[in-house]
Amino acid sequence: MRYKILVTNDDGYEAKGLRALIQALKELDDVEVMVVAPASEKSACGHSLTLVRPLRFVGVDDNFFKLDDGTPSDCVYLALSTIYVDSKPDLLISGINRGSNMGEDITYSGTAAGAMEGVLHDIPSIAISQVMDSTDPQGDFTLAKKVIKELVLKIKNGSFPLPKREFLNVNIPPDLDSTDNRDAKMVVTYAGYRFYANDSHLHRNPRGEEFYWLGLHPLNFLPREGNEGISDYEAIKAGNISLTPIQLDMSAYKSMNKLKEWIE
Repeated sequence: MRYKILVTNDDGYEAKGLRALIQALKELDDVEVMVVAPASEKSACGHSLTLVRPLRFVGVDDNFFKLDDGTPSDCVYLALSTIYVDSKPDLLISGINRGSNMGEDITYSGTAAGAMEGVLHDIPSIAISQVMDSTDPQGDFTLAKKVIKELVLKIKNGSFPLPKREFLNVNIPPDLDSTDNRDAKMVVTYAGYRFYANDSHLHRNPRGEEFYWLGLHPLNFLPREGNEGISDYEAIKAGNISLTPIQLDMSAYKSMNKLKEWIE
């Protein structure tokens, strides 16, 4: 029986990273790849579902659909309820994202959200992102393709390493030339502490009406105090591959007793 993999992303169905992922997976034996991706870019859409308008599948190729104005979560949700009616996929992969998804950025990420939706339905899930070098905004996915094939084979021939409602968040260091990362190793990390700032840019159209573009922040992180191990950002900075287990339970257990004391 062929190993079934559902693929989605948040950069849209034409994205270079998605095409690289599809190519890498199709190089594996006994693997069946089904792609359901947004028709347009949905970066930073988070774990959102579309509830105020209907959605429509549009065929792109064999086992390849785009979802008209859908989010990554929509793609996974509808794929599971329409395409995989009789049996679930064995694995879900969301990516390869153009740009990093580290630290608290995971909460914004449509790429991570695709994996979140997968584990909500008890499907082992991976989110994979390619950190970009500022001198090459298009990126090279050579290392990412190699890593995802290694991970898929390890899962396919063994087991998924995480319990239910946890997904694997993978970040790949900049890969301008495949030889740059010959010494890159997989490192287990935690999600780092990201610095944020407001960055918006005011413009005016020919009629004088104001509009704003939200800016992009530089990747500025710190390790989290009291944590053992290293953060995702530290691994990437060292030229390594970051593997972070992410759980959907965001309860702040350490604060529960303090909150009980506060309400009393």
